[in-house]
Amino acid sequence: MPDVTERVRGVERSRIRMMFDRAEQHDGDLVRLEVGEPDFDTPEHIVNAAAEAARRGETHYTPNAGTLELREAVAEKFERERSVSFDPESEIMATVGGMEALHLALLATAEDGEEVVIPSPVYPNYEAQAKLADATPVNVPLDEDEGYALDVDVVRDAITEDTAAVVLNSPANPTSQVFERDVALEVVEAAAEHDAWVISDEVYMGLTYDGPTRSLAADAETDNVLVVDSVSKQYAMTGWRVGWLAGPEHLISETTKIHEATTASPSSVGQAAATEALTGDQEPIEAMYDAFLERRNYVADRIADIDGVTAPTPDGAFYAFIDVSELGDDFEIAKELCDDYGVVLTPGSGFGPGGAGNLRLSFANSLENLEEGLNRFEKFVADNQ
Repeated sequence: MPDVTERVRGVERSRIRMMFDRAEQHDGDLVRLEVGEPDFDTPEHIVNAAAEAARRGETHYTPNAGTLELREAVAEKFERERSVSFDPESEIMATVGGMEALHLALLATAEDGEEVVIPSPVYPNYEAQAKLADATPVNVPLDEDEGYALDVDVVRDAITEDTAAVVLNSPANPTSQVFERDVALEVVEAAAEHDAWVISDEVYMGLTYDGPTRSLAADAETDNVLVVDSVSKQYAMTGWRVGWLAGPEHLISETTKIHEATTASPSSVGQAAATEALTGDQEPIEAMYDAFLERRNYVADRIADIDGVTAPTPDGAFYAFIDVSELGDDFEIAKELCDDYGVVLTPGSGFGPGGAGNLRLSFANSLENLEEGLNRFEKFVADNQ
């Protein structure tokens, strides 16, 4: 029998999970700035749409690719906000959150022993999902001194004949940086030269603060881009578990077959909620965006005023990636901040080899909590200089 333990060995987000568990077990006053999800509740009109769908009896299986209404709404969003066209009937499938979309994309593109190139620091589940697909993750550290900009030469050097896919996440978790389009498109071309796919995780693209939000697929001259997105971040719907995968028809046909054999489809009620999120009143969504922008500006200004640490100004998402390398080991610092100063941040070393020496701060929290948390962090820095 296959050794399941061996297959998943090393995929655990050990340091990130350890910090979360440490905070859960703490019985004192904590300001928790480690969690990567909006602090807002799902807007009421979206909740009402789900309840109404359930009362209408929309509680049964849906097509494996998701309801056509949702796929049409996704296609309209791509056209309206991302400047790219996908056929809702054949090039989009609904998934159980963006996580399943990523998993299906890797299962469909990577074969046993092939490689998945992952610029780092990065969301650790990419590596985990590559391993679950029996592929080999190849971490490519990005240069902190360059603001974690995507380096096409470094990524191109990592792409070989064994490369099945390259995963690009922009805006990125944990750095919140947006990759330059021309550079990202060069990566797409380099992947195409080796018959490799590019999986573009655009789940944070609706929270981009300083530039356009064109999908990577909008300008690619090759047909090797798969796009992952969901309602989780932009619409404060993490618990609804609805996302989607978009790409060429022949690939979406294959991922839909895998989907049929695993989860069949996302929740029918969740899909109704997601459809309303994409097509209904956008005023609450815009208000959340404005709040995140205000928080981004506050956090960037506060960190810039703290001697001994630095952080790139976040281009998108809701994270600040703080360089604390002059103060010591990031994991030890995170533990001390939690235990002795009452503020929880995520150790950057949990995000791959490019993240060591940093702490991730999530500003998906109130300005009041951000102020208190940064006051405590600033005191720690002063005490250790």
